Amino acid sequence: MLNNMKHVLGLSGGKDSAALAVYMRQNYPDLDIEYFFTDTGKELPEVYEFLGKLEGFLGKAILRLNPDRDFDFWLKRYNDFLPSPQTRWCTRQLKLRPFEAWLKPLLQAGQQIVSYVAIRADEEYREGYTATQKGLTIRLPFKEAGIDKAGVLEILEASGLGLPRYYAWRSRSGCTFCFFQQKIEWVRLLEQHPEAFEEAKSYEKTALSHGSPFTWSLGESLEELAQPERIAAIRVDHERRVVRMRSRKQPNPLRPQPEPLDIDELYGKTKVCLACHK
Repeated sequence: MLNNMKHVLGLSGGKDSAALAVYMRQNYPDLDIEYFFTDTGKELPEVYEFLGKLEGFLGKAILRLNPDRDFDFWLKRYNDFLPSPQTRWCTRQLKLRPFEAWLKPLLQAGQQIVSYVAIRADEEYREGYTATQKGLTIRLPFKEAGIDKAGVLEILEASGLGLPRYYAWRSRSGCTFCFFQQKIEWVRLLEQHPEAFEEAKSYEKTALSHGSPFTWSLGESLEELAQPERIAAIRVDHERRVVRMRSRKQPNPLRPQPEPLDIDELYGKTKVCLACHK
């Protein structure tokens, strides 16, 4: 007999969704949750490493939802126009489309599906995936429990997982060439994964040659951004922001190490693609 209730939780390779998986495992052990990751094939290697550690903690495999057509296919379908904050076809085609295709036959068979999304209690400005399919319910456990960024960090530390390694130089998961990256993150991508930076640059050159109005980073190409004098200017601007932010934050005596600063805190809040970044 078909079980009429299915619980799913999407992982991005980021800290919030990982902490939610830990939280649900610890607080609702009787729920048979299926954890999934929608793989674009353009993720950071540190993301795959962290997902492996998370599988070990959860004691079960994380389902990989691979899109049937990759980034290169969709780039051609969109006439070599890069995705952008205004035209986020990458999220639609490489993240949401596989998720919806996975759930569709289950919903058609009459299953009720609950999807757990990692939006924190301190993220009033963020909205999650809106369920339009009959039988699909979205739950926000962190908002319901009042868990904020500090709570997320505590959950990951207590579990022994800690943060993904890329948080040492980047504040979000997602594709290596995500257009939501700040300029300092592009500089660090160039340092940490120069081959991924070069791939992003080649996509950009192809798009520009086909008339795309978009570059990965607002207002300049990666070729321009990678010039030594430009890199130096980006570093100076970033350090000024960090100093200014640190001076405004009250130290937490219970946490001798300062909390990692979110890019949102330094550069202003943005509505990022939650399917990628949470």
